[in-house]
Amino acid sequence: MKKKKPNTVKKPEFARPVEQYFYELDQVFTQGNKGLYALLLAFAFFGVMGIIWMIPFPQFEFMVKMNAHTFLNWGSFFIAIVVYLYLRLAPTLSYAILLCIGVMSFFIVQLEYIERDGGPAVLLVSLLLALSSITALWFIANKESKFTPKDFKRLLTIGPIWLWSKVFEKVKLRY
Repeated sequence: MKKKKPNTVKKPEFARPVEQYFYELDQVFTQGNKGLYALLLAFAFFGVMGIIWMIPFPQFEFMVKMNAHTFLNWGSFFIAIVVYLYLRLAPTLSYAILLCIGVMSFFIVQLEYIERDGGPAVLLVSLLLALSSITALWFIANKESKFTPKDFKRLLTIGPIWLWSKVFEKVKLRY
């Protein structure tokens, strides 16, 4: 008599780590509206980037002489780190993120102009956007059946390129 092998669910094998991350996010975030996740993640990213952008950066004399002191701030380092980390995961998707970051940078500069003309502080707007969108993401993600705080961290960090991967899959582009 032959012994029956127990039915085990095989986890798919992945060629790259990013595919495993996307698979895990797909397994956790199945019920929520991906469009809402995309909107809230974009606002959260914009808010965090705006907060980091507004941290005062030291004025170096040689940069002031070259009139290049306005182009370097802590946001520049944040952008470089984010793009580098995404580039290591999925190069094509990192270009999409870089495009989004460019658009967000434009809007942060526009907020600086509005603040200069007597409008609300960029730091306040960014803080409100970041806190409200992260809080909304938390409540929406809590409705998922397999949700853990580790998954929320992964959603905040890997989520932007995960959502871009869905766009790339829709238009049949490889990433």
